[in-house]
Formats: sequence, C-alpha cells, structure tokens
Amino acid sequence: MYTTSIVLITLLLFAGCSTRTQEGYLNQGKVTAQPTLDGAAPTPSDKDRLHPTMRPYTVHGKRYYPTIVHVGEEFHGRASWYGPDFHGKKTSNGETYDMHAMTAAHKTLPMNTVVRVTHKENGRSIIVRINDRGPFVDSRIIDLSKKGASELDMIRTGTAPVRLEVLGFEAKGSRSISPIETLKQGPKEQVSGIFSVQVGAFVRIEGAMATREKYHNMQGYSAVIKDSQYEKGRIFRVYVTGFKSDAEARDFIANNGLQHAFIVME
Repeated sequence: MYTTSIVLITLLLFAGCSTRTQEGYLNQGKVTAQPTLDGAAPTPSDKDRLHPTMRPYTVHGKRYYPTIVHVGEEFHGRASWYGPDFHGKKTSNGETYDMHAMTAAHKTLPMNTVVRVTHKENGRSIIVRINDRGPFVDSRIIDLSKKGASELDMIRTGTAPVRLEVLGFEAKGSRSISPIETLKQGPKEQVSGIFSVQVGAFVRIEGAMATREKYHNMQGYSAVIKDSQYEKGRIFRVYVTGFKSDAEARDFIANNGLQHAFIVME
C-alpha cells in the first residue's frame, strides 16, 4: 500500500504465544537513513525514535500500528492466554510477566490501557491492564494472563469469544489497576505521541526555508526547521508536525507522494 522508500522503524518480533522470546515480543530494530534533497545524509537521533512499545512492528508480514484509543471503545474477537512457559520473562514494556497478575497482551493498545474483558458465552467479566504485545493470530484480539483466563473460565478451552471495553489509562510505569471511579477521572483518550514527518534535509538554509514554506499549513499541519549537526557538518531538517498517530502520518505521506519522507516521534 505504501512505497518502500518510506523509512520506518521496523521491530523484529516472533509470532504466537509458543514462540515468544525471553526478552518479550519487541526487539529494537534499526533506522535506515535516506538520501536527502540536496545530498546530505540524515541520521535520526535517539530522541527521534519511537518508544519501543509504541513503534510500528511487523509479524508474519503484517504491519501493526499502536495509535490513539478512547475510553468507551469496544472491540470483539477471541481471547487466548499464556502461562507457565513465560512466567518470569520480560514483557514488551520491560515488566516481568506474572501469570498470576491481571495483565494482558494486545497488538496495538497503548501500554497501561485498562480494559474490561467479557466472555460472550458465560457472561463472566474481568478487568486487566495491557503490558505486552500479541497475540499474533488474526482472529484473536487479546492474550490474557493465566489468572485472567481462569477468572473467565477459559483455561480448558484455550480461547473464547470476548468483548473488550476500554475503561481508562494508568500512568506510565504503573503496575496496578485503579478503581473504575479513579479511571473515569483520568484522560478520555490516550495518544501514543505527537508524530512528525521529515520532508527534507538540507546543507543550505535556503532549501530548508523553501520547503518549509511549501508544506506549512498544508492540510492544517505545521512545518518547522530544525538545525542540527551530523558527521559532515551542519544540516537543516524540515518536519511537518502535529500528527497524533503513526497511521495519520503515513496517510499524509501517501496522499502527498512524499517518496523520501519518514516518520519520527516528538
């Protein structure tokens, strides 16, 4: 759908509960520099790279985009669970997986999103906190801890049809689930970050200024110039800013034919 010249950060992951690594689902990938409009070679700095838990990633050839989520949103699919084989190993956000805790893995929901999971067949319901990525099977939307699966009475069946409802968001680094009334007082949406698209990098300020003028206020977004250093000297990077998700930034790139642009996170 998108051209391969769009440079994104690709994470190496392994699919399915039975093939998780000891480090969890996420392994840091690399950023590849693209030639710029006037020949300078940009090298994105560490601060330009996405937080590991929110980077786009690929499993079995399918691309996943952690993005914006709102309180009250519902999702339907099948739940699965993972237990003893992964107990004590690292989850995607760096926590230690505890199969006795009320946690779960989801492909794209931001870390520390709190969701209610309801078993559609027996009516049982639980509340869990997202701290991992998965499950990487199209029909499955959440991978529960063993305790969560036990509470839903789905240990024996392995999977179950469920409804997910987003209840709120815990603070970064939280390891617990707040009372629902407390969650209701928190933010109503979770944005993974403010994304920007680098549309050019120049060794001459004149080129940067012309490019900024071209893209400023395009579709309501802003364009800025950032002055930085690279191994051969000074470079002026032009960014279009204000995207609330990786997917939104990708749409901007695709719709404007920006073959050499790439996405960074502020």
